[in-house]
Amino acid sequence: MANFSEVPWIAEHIALYRSDPEKAHMWDSSPLGGPGPVPTLLLTTKGRKSGEPRSLPLIYAEAGDAYVVIGSKGGTPSHPLWYLNLEADPECEMMVGAKHVRARARVAEGEERERLWKQMAAIYPPYDKYQENAGERTIPVVVLDPRD
Repeated sequence: MANFSEVPWIAEHIALYRSDPEKAHMWDSSPLGGPGPVPTLLLTTKGRKSGEPRSLPLIYAEAGDAYVVIGSKGGTPSHPLWYLNLEADPECEMMVGAKHVRARARVAEGEERERLWKQMAAIYPPYDKYQENAGERTIPVVVLDPRD
């Protein structure tokens, strides 16, 4: 599926984030093999082809003032569309609970990537399996540095 925001449970999470962001902030990942409630943010990028805003809930961690997300796409061999959108234009917005944040995305490399990967895998252990499943693709660790 090209547009994950059309997957029913994702569309429901987006709608809940917009109507009740505090309730949507902690998402129960157990139906998909996760450890239970995990923190999520609602990332909004600009579509690289359409120029339209595209939103998707993502599991995140905090690293200092920044937020960290993983471009896993469930371990498929291709990057998620939101990541490709950020490659084209790293300026983005997000909701972290009810907090609105403007940010600039960058990809973590080297030691920073390894440290942040471990932090994210501690929150959501399936990431390690996703990396195995992704084959040759190195799953990106994306740092969202606040701009406000």
